[in-house]
Amino acid sequence: MFGYGLGSYTHSRGERTPMTNDMMALKGLVEKTSDSDLLRDMIGFAAERLMAMEVGAVTGAGYHEKSGDRVVQRNGYRDRDWETRAGTVELRIPKLRKGTYFPGFLEPRRMAEKALTAVIQEAYVQGISTRAVDDLVKAMGMSGISKSQVSRLCEEIDERVKAFLDRPIEGEWPYIWIDATYLKVRRGGRIVSVAVIIAVGVNSDGRREVLGLEVGTSEAEPIWAEFLRKLTRRGLRGVKLVISDAHVGIKGAVSKVLNATWQRCRVHFMRNVCAHAGKSGRRVVSAFIGTAFAQETPEAASAQWRNVADQLRPKMPKLATIMDEAEHDVLAYMTFPKEHRIKLHSTNPIERLNGEIKRRCDVVGIFPNDDAITRLVGAILLEANDEWAVQRGRYITLETIAQVSDDPLISMPAVAS
Repeated sequence: MFGYGLGSYTHSRGERTPMTNDMMALKGLVEKTSDSDLLRDMIGFAAERLMAMEVGAVTGAGYHEKSGDRVVQRNGYRDRDWETRAGTVELRIPKLRKGTYFPGFLEPRRMAEKALTAVIQEAYVQGISTRAVDDLVKAMGMSGISKSQVSRLCEEIDERVKAFLDRPIEGEWPYIWIDATYLKVRRGGRIVSVAVIIAVGVNSDGRREVLGLEVGTSEAEPIWAEFLRKLTRRGLRGVKLVISDAHVGIKGAVSKVLNATWQRCRVHFMRNVCAHAGKSGRRVVSAFIGTAFAQETPEAASAQWRNVADQLRPKMPKLATIMDEAEHDVLAYMTFPKEHRIKLHSTNPIERLNGEIKRRCDVVGIFPNDDAITRLVGAILLEANDEWAVQRGRYITLETIAQVSDDPLISMPAVAS
């Protein structure tokens, strides 16, 4: 980044003001930077100035400024990549000796908080909120809000969420995790349970992104197939493995629409199979099956899986049959690079995201309509996606993700110098 002096300070006649310094620094930046990098560097330049102003307001004084108004000292920087449309901008985010600072332009969790407020207010002004929501509205001092105010707030959020959910999907996406959670919504005067389907993927650059959201009435195959088709229409391609729980119809939809392998969530499978072992046998059965997961190769894993099933068959025939039927689906991840397997065998990579969705949605209880679900859940997903975008490390390393890419430029081995 740029090593220019930041902040405001007292100056005498003949000294440059902070504004003059900034303008000269910007002029020098433009003169020495190629056109291809100019936009990205200017974004970084502006971001650095914004952070300096924000930190100055928090600390009560500018950089290196001696002031009686200072309330806290700075404490160095932490590096963080910020993915923008102009490319990756390297940020140096100031740290404080006491408390924390996060750049306002990255908006941590702000969109979801606004969406939650909008959904609560919408239910309240329509007179269909629960008693708990009514109490919350009054406690937050929002009881005087009008329908027009709520409508404007909803429109503002919906526009951003829609742009995010409808954006083009570019490049290859070897791995996709799909999960569904259930929420309650009012439809035609009744309260019904709907499935909220979420897809998260890792691209050929090793980066993780939220790919899509769908509110459906069930988990039947047509619902899954249409959800996947929408993703392909937006540009989804290069999918090798889809990881999910054993939702009805999803395996067939993955095969028909994406022509990809399906991985049944190992964690959910173990919960289901151990339920057939009885309380006294669950720990033993779990450890026994776990020996198959500890194998190094797919062939060894399958052989051990069948060996375990055969040994359990005399006393637990139903459990052994379940293992016979699930073998290929539970062990599908073993055919992929060893370095990736810890992240491919289950839906755990999106469990934290689902937990955040549940936590926010529990506040609402019953949604006033489907649009309100999309508004709140979409805002949560947008924020999670933004947080992943500024994380320094890749979710899967660039070197190992190349092994599953169809792009010859990505999958080409490094040439020895």
